[in-house]
Amino acid sequence: MSKEKLIIFDTTLRDGEQSPGAAMTAPEKLRIAKALERLKVDVIEAGFPASSDGDFAAVQSIARTIKDSVICGLARANAFDINRAGEALKDAGQSRIHTFIATSPLHMREKLQMEPDQVVEQAIQSIKLARNHTDNVEFSPEDAGRSELDFLCRIVEAAIKAGATTINIPDTVGYNLPNQYGNTIKQLIERVPNSANAIFSTHCHDDLGLAVANSLAGVMNGARQIECSINGLGERAGNASLEEVVMAVKTRHDLMPCYVDLDTTQLMNCSKLVSSITGFAVQPNKAIVGANAFAHESGIHQDGVLKARETYEIMRAEDVGLVSNKLVLGKLSGRSAFKNRLEELNISLDSVEELNQAFRRFKDLADKKSEIFDEDIQALVSNFIEEENTSEKIKLVSIKACSETGETPEAKVTLSIDGEEKTAVAQGGGAVDAAFKAIEDMISSDANLQLYSVSNVTEGTDSLGEVAVRLEKSGRIVNGQGADTDIIIASAKAYVNALNKLLNPGDKVHPQVFEGV
Repeated sequence: MSKEKLIIFDTTLRDGEQSPGAAMTAPEKLRIAKALERLKVDVIEAGFPASSDGDFAAVQSIARTIKDSVICGLARANAFDINRAGEALKDAGQSRIHTFIATSPLHMREKLQMEPDQVVEQAIQSIKLARNHTDNVEFSPEDAGRSELDFLCRIVEAAIKAGATTINIPDTVGYNLPNQYGNTIKQLIERVPNSANAIFSTHCHDDLGLAVANSLAGVMNGARQIECSINGLGERAGNASLEEVVMAVKTRHDLMPCYVDLDTTQLMNCSKLVSSITGFAVQPNKAIVGANAFAHESGIHQDGVLKARETYEIMRAEDVGLVSNKLVLGKLSGRSAFKNRLEELNISLDSVEELNQAFRRFKDLADKKSEIFDEDIQALVSNFIEEENTSEKIKLVSIKACSETGETPEAKVTLSIDGEEKTAVAQGGGAVDAAFKAIEDMISSDANLQLYSVSNVTEGTDSLGEVAVRLEKSGRIVNGQGADTDIIIASAKAYVNALNKLLNPGDKVHPQVFEGV
């Protein structure tokens, strides 16, 4: 018997963005969407168009640009949300509206303050309205993991009859165990009379660390779509990790009743891009994309892998986008070699001028480092694109920092603000703190620093350092990135990058105030 295809529904740009501090600008969302398209993701949930004008614009831009994936917009079960989603998606080659309403007794009573009959009727009307915009409609009974099975059967049957083509069963709060969640999927497919007219989907959260296990349990019991996100990004503890569910299906194809056809060699690039844009670092021991996922330190393991890779590795590193050889580029390398490596890394720049500017930055880096690695190239270009896509009211001109034993650290920073140079000197608990205070003396943003994160891109003391900064002011949350071999300079770049976003009124408000499945 031939296997059925498992649809991979990525929600990095919607549920992933609901992670506290993970707000993305429209250009950042488009960059991730393009990476997901290269990964050959089947459905991209681009956002929640009704949540803000910024998110509407981002979904609209993605719908107009992405051609090879279905573009989906989330909408609560009301006319405003659904029409807003339909408007944002109208130019998409392939579109889907994903509408939802809560179905657990707790949510219906406390949040919706509605009777079950009212919930069913609102779901039906919303699905019918969504069908006016697209024939691809997904319905989710929110908090299905804690809903009564009989009521789930009733509302799912009504949703399919109203025109829903995909039925998603969210374990919204990550409450279920695998056997329980799998049985829910099984019971729904068996008990709902018209279940054959829809594809059943999983959407599992990781509050108990079971999101991937629950998703796979759903698949083993008849689900043919998994909703997941890059690096497991999402509300609270996150969602099912896309890279983990995909590689589990591919690696254990002997047991799986279905297959995926994603280009898994793009997984590492997607992971690094999402991590860079959101400022959420990937833990070293993270499955599939962590720095140690294919590393071996134990002598016994090393000996086994050298004799036969399969002794301790169940996947090939190359299958997820890692390369065993390092990129040997340096200050004598030419533009053509640099361009060729960008193409191999699936990094695209929009113009010759952008390529030239990126190449100049590469040469500057090569003067500081004896060897340039793939990770350096990815970080350098990502930082360059980030700056290009951010309206630069403020530019870092120069920075001088002094840190001496027994003395208070001091920093002198010069900024270009709307074309006019200003300089400030400040002291702080460390060189970075002093630099940030000097910048604030000139900008006076009154923003709260919520996150300061430093990570090395490669090994060695001359490694390119990546800094992520998260600022908050009046409910607006922005992330800034900076990269340099000097961590003080990288920190100042990241802070300035965040300030430019914070001071740009076109950037969206973080969508945390809106509910989701």
